[in-house]
Amino acid sequence: MNLDQAERTSERAPQVERHDTVVVGGGQAGLAVGQQLSGLGRDFVILDALDRVGDNWRRHYDSLRLYNPARMCSLPGRPFPGPGDRFPMRDEVAAYLEDYASSLDLPVRSGVRVERVESRPGGYLVIAGERTYEAANVVVATGTFGRPWVPPFATELDHDILQLHSSEYRDPSQLRPGPVLVVGASHSGADVANELADEHAVTLAGHVHGQAPFDIEGKVAKLLWPVLGFMARHVLTLRTPVGRKARPEIRAHGGPLLRYRSSDLTGKGVEMIAERVTGAIDGQPVLESGRSMDVANVVWSTGFRQDFSWIRLPIIDDDGWPREHRGVVEETPGLYFMGLAFQYSFSSMLLLGVGRDARHVVTHLAKHRPE
Repeated sequence: MNLDQAERTSERAPQVERHDTVVVGGGQAGLAVGQQLSGLGRDFVILDALDRVGDNWRRHYDSLRLYNPARMCSLPGRPFPGPGDRFPMRDEVAAYLEDYASSLDLPVRSGVRVERVESRPGGYLVIAGERTYEAANVVVATGTFGRPWVPPFATELDHDILQLHSSEYRDPSQLRPGPVLVVGASHSGADVANELADEHAVTLAGHVHGQAPFDIEGKVAKLLWPVLGFMARHVLTLRTPVGRKARPEIRAHGGPLLRYRSSDLTGKGVEMIAERVTGAIDGQPVLESGRSMDVANVVWSTGFRQDFSWIRLPIIDDDGWPREHRGVVEETPGLYFMGLAFQYSFSSMLLLGVGRDARHVVTHLAKHRPE
């Protein structure tokens, strides 16, 4: 082999890095794990598919505000800036996460999309394009949301109807003139319906799974938020019967109405229909009662489906969720999860709860997986 051939072969050879721990995902869950690993002096790297820390928040709709006050939004070691009783905007959360990673000098590799994780003797291989990472431990911190889901019959709607999943919705300028059908009566569906009602005739279809009994930004709420935070962290957990009963419901259904309740929406002219959208007839969406909806736009606030098919290990149950307990996969030592919906408590998928979950995961890792 001559020198040119050797150089070409070298260029094609996969690039391999070795770390004690690879964290997949650079959102709040991954950063909280990084803070814990850094505190123990462990060797690790955080791989994130997006271009910039905080982009997982910047991709939400422009008007998004958190549903809990800033005092309940802090990650370990760094309080959320500003008054504690205000409700931060989307971009504020993104900036907080970016500053958090920078101030702690966390080793985040942005723009690195992990394609698969597979086992190897003594650990794991994490493959991302032409680069391969060898690690004794892998923490999957890709969060609660998987792939955006819309019903299969969405392809049968007329091509003149603009369709967006709620993860694609940014602001009203994306929509065409005419009526809007928002499918999915969760808090995100309510947010979108409320905003669009200023310019469109809006119908919100779907069953409401509860709603806040008070204005979440009102005077009563200021007194109750400490109680609600305590319940989210210490009552609705895997240790309590009420928490264990709530977990599958929370994972299977959309969240309750929070900022905008039924009375708020109907007061703005939103038509609320407690029916599912079940199909299409003549290119129009149809409700389970048989009513056809003549609309120009459909926003699918229909949630996400877990997709861990890129993890080439037999640890995913039929419901799409990994077999883990508090993020620890006992049957596959060295594999962990972070940021799952109700991983340990209702707060697990919130900024409020990822710190505690990260401590549990990293404590287990340090005890059972010496560097």
